[in-house]
Amino acid sequence: MNKAPAVVVAGGTGYIGSHMVRMLRESGWRPIIIDNLATGHAEAAASAELKVGEIGDKAFVAAVLKEFEPQCVMHFAASSLVGESVQKPGKYWRNNLVQTLNLLDTMLEHGVTQFIFSSTAAVYGNPVEVPIPEDHPTRPINPYGHSKLAVEYALEDYSAAHGLRSITLRYFNAAGAHPDGSLGERHEPETHLIPLILQVASGRRPHIARYGSQHATPDGSCIRDYIHVQDLCAAHLLALRRLEAGAATTTYNLGNGLGHSVNEVIEAARRVTGHPIPMRDDPPRAGDPPVLVADAARARAELGWSPQYGDIETIIAHAWQWERRLHQAARHP
Repeated sequence: MNKAPAVVVAGGTGYIGSHMVRMLRESGWRPIIIDNLATGHAEAAASAELKVGEIGDKAFVAAVLKEFEPQCVMHFAASSLVGESVQKPGKYWRNNLVQTLNLLDTMLEHGVTQFIFSSTAAVYGNPVEVPIPEDHPTRPINPYGHSKLAVEYALEDYSAAHGLRSITLRYFNAAGAHPDGSLGERHEPETHLIPLILQVASGRRPHIARYGSQHATPDGSCIRDYIHVQDLCAAHLLALRRLEAGAATTTYNLGNGLGHSVNEVIEAARRVTGHPIPMRDDPPRAGDPPVLVADAARARAELGWSPQYGDIETIIAHAWQWERRLHQAARHP
């Protein structure tokens, strides 16, 4: 019988969730994945326990909680495409808020009172201060950000009313892949800059689009804070240990505190891959802030978190290893 403490990982077959499952197992925990496989990949679960179902299905979640008696639930199971959220707001409110409230209620009914929530820099909207601290005004500009912020408010209220202790982690731009090349980013459709650039390098796309070259930044292209997926997962592990030690409900930004422009990322990818990576200029996207960079000093001070893969070329090199593996698999199925 497995005596390792159980942790439920909602969305554990997705990009960040699958890396988290691997790290939990390597750190002496027993990850139990719940996932509807709408966007995840069952093979990413490897040999971890996988229960297929909806986080908002109370009977399904209750059965999992009864069987495994987890110490904590980690939530990676949200819909997360900003553009889609504008087109289909109902999907985002249902998936990201309603389903999560059902999950929280089921947890409380079964005595599970520790929760780690994947939130987003999208809750800040257009920043009035950069780097962005946690007490920056929260004014989301799209349904995705609205739905995530609504859950954050719910968690504060559940903490006060029911003693549900939670740590909310606001990600900036998750990037990279497992250093051994066995796990990485695989979205359909892909919308993230680094994998799109690398698809150009591997021959799967003809060019990379740069959305706007006249932004109020040093080189005219948007600046973002890219954080390695392994560093994100390490922060979750520290948050888990902090909750285990009795920590109160709180929120942390997760970012390197370093901004890289679109131009800089493309140049770094050219160096890493040795490919010219043709670029096309497209019009700026509505609601795209020129600069999004985290102030993550609180996570460093309170969680003891220190990103190990802050260098953009390292992030790209790990992602490139994964992209070549995907490309090879596509050519030789």
